[in-house]
Amino acid sequence: MKAYFLQGGFGLDHVREADRPIPSPGPGQALIRLRAVTLNARDIGVIEGFYEPDRTAPLIPVSDGVGEVVALGEGASKFAVGDRVAAIFTQSWTAGEPTRANWTSTLGSPLDGLLAEYAALPEEGLVRVPEHLTDAEAAALPCAGVTAWHAIAEEGRVGAGETVVVQGTGGVSLFALQFAKLQGARVVVTSSSDEKLARAKALGADYGINYKTTPEWDQAVLDYTNGVGADHIVDVGGGGTLNRSVSALKVGGRISLVGLLSGASAEGFAIVPAILRKARLQAINVGSRKMFERMNRAIGQHGLRPVIDRAYPFERSIDALRHLAEGSYFGKIAIEF
Repeated sequence: MKAYFLQGGFGLDHVREADRPIPSPGPGQALIRLRAVTLNARDIGVIEGFYEPDRTAPLIPVSDGVGEVVALGEGASKFAVGDRVAAIFTQSWTAGEPTRANWTSTLGSPLDGLLAEYAALPEEGLVRVPEHLTDAEAAALPCAGVTAWHAIAEEGRVGAGETVVVQGTGGVSLFALQFAKLQGARVVVTSSSDEKLARAKALGADYGINYKTTPEWDQAVLDYTNGVGADHIVDVGGGGTLNRSVSALKVGGRISLVGLLSGASAEGFAIVPAILRKARLQAINVGSRKMFERMNRAIGQHGLRPVIDRAYPFERSIDALRHLAEGSYFGKIAIEF
C-alpha cells in the first residue's frame, strides 16, 4: 500500500510517500480501505514536532478518516465487510470520562494516523457514518465534528434562544455554528474576512464580527446582546483570545477551550474579570465513541452536511497539508483516495 510518513526530522519536507505491506487485521480488528481523510490544525503541530518533539520513529500522520471494511480479524463481529466506518480519534475512549491512559491511543500521534491506503484498527475504535454524507464529508466528523458536538451539545447543553460565539470559520467553528443552530441558538461568528462572514451567515449565523476592523470584538458581542454577554463561547484561539472571550461572556456563561491557534499559554490571563463573570472554562479534547454515535444520529436526523473547503487527490497530500498550514480555508480540507 501507499502511505505518507513523517521521518528523519520535522516539517513538511520530512513527509514523504512510501510503499508498505497492507496490514493484516489482528484479533478484534477490522482492516479499512481508506476513502478520504480530512486535516486538522493538530496535524501540522504533529508534523512540526510540537506534540512529540523527541520522536524519532516514522509516523503516518493525520487523525481523521473514513473507509470501507474489507477484512475482519479473529473475533471481530461489530461490523461487516462493506460497512463504511470512521475511526474515533482517541481509540480507547469509548464512553464516560477519559483517563490519562486514553491519551496514549490518539491517532496521528502517538499512534500511526490514516494518511495511508489501508489501516487495521480495533473495531471498538470505529463507528458507522451517516449514509447521506460523501466520503469527504464523513471524514470531517472524528475530530472537528465531535469536538464541536462535545462543546455545544454534551458539555454546553446549549438551549434555544441562547447566544453562542464561535471564533473563525475552520472545521470546529463551522460545526459549532451548525450544531448551535440545531439547538435553536443565536450564533455570532468572528472572522478576519467579510467574505467568510457572509458565507457563515449563509449557513445560519445571525451576526458576524470582523475582528480585524473591530479588534474589540468582545464589546461588539456585548452590544449585540444589549450588554448581557454571550451564554457560550467556543474559543479556538487560546492564549491570544481568552481574555476577550471572558470579557464577552455573560455572568455564569461558559467558555469551551478547544484550540490554541493564537497561543498555547495565557500568561496575561485576567483572573478578576473571570471571577466577576463567574466564568466556567471547560477544556474540550475531542470526545468519546458514544459522543460520536450520538452526534451521528443528530446529523442523520437533520440531514446536516459538513463544510468542505477543498478536496485533493491522495497524490497531492503535501499540497493539502500546505493549504492547511496557510490557514486560508473555510471548513475542512479533504484528501480523497
